Amino acid sequence: MKKILNYIDGSYCEPYTQDWLDNYNPSKGAVYSKIASSSSIDVDKAYQAAKKAFPSWSNTTIDARSAILLKIANLIEDNLDMLAEAESLDNGKPLSLAKTVDIPRASSNFRFFAHAITQFASEAHESVGLETMNFTLRQAIGVVGCISPWNLPLYLFTWKIAPAIAAGNTVVAKPSEVTPMTAFLLGKICTQAGLPNGVLNIINGTGPSVGQAIVEHPNIKAISFTGGTKTGASIARTAAPMFKKLSLELGGKNPNIIFADCNYEKMLSITVKSSFANQGQICLCGSRIFVEKSIYSKFKNDFVSRVKELKVGDPFASSTQIGALVSKPHLDKVMSYIDLAKEEGGEVLYGGNKVIVNGSENGYYLEPTIIEVTNNNCRVNQEEIFGPVVTMMSFDTEEDVLEMANNVKYGLSATLWTSNLDRTMRMSKQIESGIVWVNTWLNRDLRTPFGGVKNSGVGREGGFEALKFFTESKNICIKYDN
Repeated sequence: MKKILNYIDGSYCEPYTQDWLDNYNPSKGAVYSKIASSSSIDVDKAYQAAKKAFPSWSNTTIDARSAILLKIANLIEDNLDMLAEAESLDNGKPLSLAKTVDIPRASSNFRFFAHAITQFASEAHESVGLETMNFTLRQAIGVVGCISPWNLPLYLFTWKIAPAIAAGNTVVAKPSEVTPMTAFLLGKICTQAGLPNGVLNIINGTGPSVGQAIVEHPNIKAISFTGGTKTGASIARTAAPMFKKLSLELGGKNPNIIFADCNYEKMLSITVKSSFANQGQICLCGSRIFVEKSIYSKFKNDFVSRVKELKVGDPFASSTQIGALVSKPHLDKVMSYIDLAKEEGGEVLYGGNKVIVNGSENGYYLEPTIIEVTNNNCRVNQEEIFGPVVTMMSFDTEEDVLEMANNVKYGLSATLWTSNLDRTMRMSKQIESGIVWVNTWLNRDLRTPFGGVKNSGVGREGGFEALKFFTESKNICIKYDN
């Protein structure tokens, strides 16, 4: 059985403990590989490799760093089919999605930051008449920690490590133990691209063992984490007293607000996508749908009809639109929220049942599920489910829906459907979220800042925001004689 090894100092190696975790194929519900179950000993070994590599890498020219990142981007593109198949097998997502979104975006992350670092400039400020010149350096931090989630495995893993190494840092990284395969394969690609040994080190294992060891390591100076809010709070409790830099991209309970004056057909098509893409396992999915009362009945009928057409099945089948959920425990969690919704008085308009797929009877499949609710304070409207489940309810006025949209502890993203420019401007300013999409969804320009407010996180990623996070600014003031 294939073993997913650690990647330390440019080489693959087994964990110090010689312990292994089972890695499941979600579409079959069966173990198909073994994952290194690492410990703080492996993390420190990775740290030592990163520490050794840092002086040389941080002083490598920007052009040279950029060239290596571009080679990595090209090699990811060259290995698109192999990586997409590995991602689909490991995560349960449709192969078509991995081929068109996940793996291309991983390549784009490296390509973007390869170019961005060449434009990331220092600042200078001349104090005219005072004979002083200030200039600000942006210097690499040192060894940094990057911890990524299971829903978009290579996509979000590269979103962190690309800016970190572009800025001159060296990295100790942990992919999710639920979906480690493509991060494992990335090690070989980085070696092929000529990334110096020790610049990127990948340690596999659980959050309490490996993740905690990275966070509490006294000499790992910054932590970039994407995952659940509860885990983010735990990381903050450890890292904050150690004065580490923190970037936390956490949960979401995102409102999808639909006004009667929207482009109805465009809205309907994209709302199906924003509800159930990647089995609803995207932190940006619009999981709370609010519809203006005058079109609520029409929308309900049309939305249910469209969702009924979605094909749940084997991720490798070309007709599949919704694959398997990532794990049995996660499937059970999502199912428990469907049961909770019924207890709270919600009406399941469609779905809510497990799906048996021929040839994959033990896979973790679930129907896309639509639940009608009447109270925004119910738990299914307040807590992150992170699966193919959406709630819907009507609203009367702009003020009412704005209050409901903001009345959650999360604030990651929101989607607004309207043709009224005044309303667009008013609501975009008042919605409490880090991102507002108007008449679109998941339309990402990598130059823009990404992150949430409230319990959805701390800090921003993307563009120069990421490069700022992975560097320390130092101001130098020089007094001179005129």
